[in-house]
Amino acid sequence: MKKIYGILLACICMLAIVSCGQDGTEAENLYQVYYVSNSETKVEMHAHEMEALTAEDELQELMECLSTSPEKLEYKAPLDMGFRVLGTKLEEGNLAIDVDAAYNELPVMTEVLVRAAVVRTLTQLENVNLVMITVEGNQLSDRNGNVISWMNADQFIDNDGNEINTYELARVKLYFAGESGTDLIAAYREKHYSTNTPMERFVVEELIAGPSGQIEGLYPSINPNTKIVNVMTKDGVCYVNLDENFLNVVNNVSTDVSVYSIVNSLAELSNINKVQILINGEVPSALSSAAYERNLDIVTTLEN
Repeated sequence: MKKIYGILLACICMLAIVSCGQDGTEAENLYQVYYVSNSETKVEMHAHEMEALTAEDELQELMECLSTSPEKLEYKAPLDMGFRVLGTKLEEGNLAIDVDAAYNELPVMTEVLVRAAVVRTLTQLENVNLVMITVEGNQLSDRNGNVISWMNADQFIDNDGNEINTYELARVKLYFAGESGTDLIAAYREKHYSTNTPMERFVVEELIAGPSGQIEGLYPSINPNTKIVNVMTKDGVCYVNLDENFLNVVNNVSTDVSVYSIVNSLAELSNINKVQILINGEVPSALSSAAYERNLDIVTTLEN
């Protein structure tokens, strides 16, 4: 289900300082530029006031920021770490950055931090949706031989803790609503996540986030305003504690569809057999007091 990168990262922390020579005054046109720590264990974002007026110049300005060491000396620029940028090419929202062979000499942990910093910085631009880094025209591969293609900011998940953590690439099977709101349709999602986040919580977070939009015919199964109180698993039963927004179903989705989108998705994990859904720590009258088991009768497939 998941391919372990085995790379130590730390959470992406917020710091209200201005980089690239700006003076720290409050401004409307602020961007976040991500830098790598000297210890090469985390990235941190520094506020930057954009001066450029055109989309082309904005890209150039952020590229210069990523190549220039910040004022805070314990951080360094991700594009100034022993390799050179050979060129960039932007087409229809896809930005390709070609670097020289020295990029391949970066330690595994450092290389992922560089990618995270570059992608999260540049995809803030309205005309940049995806970023890909190539080495002298060749695509990157991870240590397991998997090709690293186009990336967006969502592939690098923030973590709220301060501890060093491992990022892994998870491939999970999620169940979203069909158009009628009375059935579920399964879809796979691949995403980097922090192992400080339990896989069960990661699954519920992704369900609340809804379908990615890359597959037509999938609709949100859970109210996007739903907040997770906590998620825990004991003796094969996963207890999912949500706030009251879960009971306010979206569109024409039935309560059963919302419930079984969670149950079926979590039951795909090897350590979960049943799911108990709570609302603010209690079982509401609208839900069963018993733990739910997987229900595949409610599952259908997309029509071609």
